[in-house]
Amino acid sequence: MRRLFAFVILVLFLVPLVVACSSGENNSSKEVTGEETVEINFFHRWPNEPRKSFYDDKIKEYMDANPHVKINVDAVLNDSYKEKIRVLVSNDNLPDIFTSWSDSFALNLVSSERIKPLNEILEADKAWSGNIIESQYGGFTFDGVTYGVPFTMDGKAFFYNREIFEEHNIQVPKTYDEFINALDQLQAAGYETPLVEGLTNAWAVSHYMGSIFQRLLDPEVLAADYNAKTGEFTDPGYIRGLEVFQELTTYMGDLSTAIDHETARNMFGNGDIPIVYMQFAEIKLVKNIGGVEFGFFNFPKFADGKGDPDALTGAPEGWMLSKNAPQEAVDFLKFLTSQETAYEFTKVDGQLNAIKGGVDEGNTSPESFEAYNIVLNATAPVPWFDNAVNINIADIFMRGGQSLATGQMTPQEIVDDVKQRAARLRTE
Repeated sequence: MRRLFAFVILVLFLVPLVVACSSGENNSSKEVTGEETVEINFFHRWPNEPRKSFYDDKIKEYMDANPHVKINVDAVLNDSYKEKIRVLVSNDNLPDIFTSWSDSFALNLVSSERIKPLNEILEADKAWSGNIIESQYGGFTFDGVTYGVPFTMDGKAFFYNREIFEEHNIQVPKTYDEFINALDQLQAAGYETPLVEGLTNAWAVSHYMGSIFQRLLDPEVLAADYNAKTGEFTDPGYIRGLEVFQELTTYMGDLSTAIDHETARNMFGNGDIPIVYMQFAEIKLVKNIGGVEFGFFNFPKFADGKGDPDALTGAPEGWMLSKNAPQEAVDFLKFLTSQETAYEFTKVDGQLNAIKGGVDEGNTSPESFEAYNIVLNATAPVPWFDNAVNINIADIFMRGGQSLATGQMTPQEIVDDVKQRAARLRTE
């Protein structure tokens, strides 16, 4: 009896210990690892596939390796993302780590003084930071201070249908005059709208504007005008640039004023349209349609152009940290921009990345690898126009470009509106 009583006492003593040990597996990481749980708020603009799943998997991978870290993720699409970031930065409520476009978009965030400067972090870990393509840092560096780490890398070029060009013996154009000649030849061959764009997307208009102005105008003029404090937009090159865009829209037809860019891309991918101006990030989307063999050519140079004819429109996106982001957010940033993550990202998503060794023939299509080398060999990157200038100026040009296509405004009227808005910005 005594033995039975002793056994019962022993069982009653051991059961709480077993329960405690078992429940400890679900306790906070502080109890498991001896470390305080650190929460990181992570915000990106890809709630759609394949990037959503890619980043969800990366978050899980990082947390599994760092059990004291909990990452909260939020994701919304482009326009909503831009608006939400502006609200968050104005309320001093930025996430710890978030994606950002470069140039003026990044500068507007930096001007809030709520973004973490990265110079010391980059300098302290050269094994990591030195693995990022140097030319891509420029759009995140202001007054010698770097505030963002570039990750994706992109460029903009005319995609053309190789079969159509070869069938009609059309040469790939290098000058604007040759481009117009090629469009005329395509029309003569039966392609009523040889060039198509989704002009209902204002950003698509801005990409044309930025490339045209960069090719035509003196770089010093652009530098002064793209600065809201000094911009005047009095150079006649702006009128000339709008006339060029207007001329190109005559080859797009009424169709382009009624569709979006995705529709234009699908028309090209199905072989219906010979030429579309697209980003290299769209290569995989075109290949998934599977209807065409295509090549690229850069925006042609102008005989009277004053800009670099070999520069390439396109800019990186990257990651930024809020000023008070914890060290774990810095570590997560390094994880997201590691060679391993970058290589997998391009393999899954198809977009080029800015990490050395992150792109090769093993994780890209031949077309994407060709595009990668075009980006690397460009003499300079040309920022997206709507990120290069004040958004109020960009909006007038973008909406004006849409009106040019429908015949509702003239180049002079658009430039007059821009001058007035620029004058107000100089005094604000």
